Amino acid sequence: MTFYSFAKSVVYGVLKPIYRFEVIGREHFPKEGGVLLCSNHIHNFDPPVVGINAPRPVHFMAKEELFSVPILGKLVPHLNAFPVKRGMSDREALRKGLAVLKEGHVLGLFPEGTRSQTGELKKGLAGAGFFALRTEAAIVPCAIIGPYKAFKKLKVVYGKPINMESLRERKASAEETTEIIMGEIRRLIDEHR
Repeated sequence: MTFYSFAKSVVYGVLKPIYRFEVIGREHFPKEGGVLLCSNHIHNFDPPVVGINAPRPVHFMAKEELFSVPILGKLVPHLNAFPVKRGMSDREALRKGLAVLKEGHVLGLFPEGTRSQTGELKKGLAGAGFFALRTEAAIVPCAIIGPYKAFKKLKVVYGKPINMESLRERKASAEETTEIIMGEIRRLIDEHR
C-alpha cells in the first residue's frame, strides 16, 4: 500500500462520519488516461474531500507556503501535491501539471485560484483552460455543495467529461475554455443544490 492510499483511507475514515459525503457521478470519471478535474473551492478541506472521493489518485497544485510548514511540508509531496507560486505565472508548476496529464494521471485544479468566502462561484483563472487546450486529457467538472457543517450532508458531484474537440480544433483561448469549464461547474451546483 502506498502512503497516498494509506493517507486516503485514514482521511476518509476521519471525515466521512463528520460530513456524511454523498458522491454523485463517480461513474462519469474516466478509468484511464489523463484527467483534468476542475472543482469549485469553498473550504480548506476541498482538496482532501475531492481527492478521497475520486476513484483515482489525484495530483494537486498546492500553494508553495504549505511546503515550508513543519511536518506538513514533509508530507505534502507524498500526497501527490506539488508547489505553485500564487499570484504569478509559475512555469515550473505549469510544466509539472502538463507532465501529470500527459503521463495519464489526474490533475486536480480549483480554477477560482482561492477559496470563495461567500460560497458563490467566482470567475475562473485561465490556468484551467491552458491545461485543457495543451493536452488530450478528459476535462471533468466537479461541484462541492456544502456547507461544511458537522453531521450535515456534503455533496461531491462529478460531471460528465466536457467535449473539448471543437474548442481544441478552433484553438479557443484559455480564458474562453475556462469560462466553459466554470459554466459546467455552475450547472452541477444549480442542478444538485
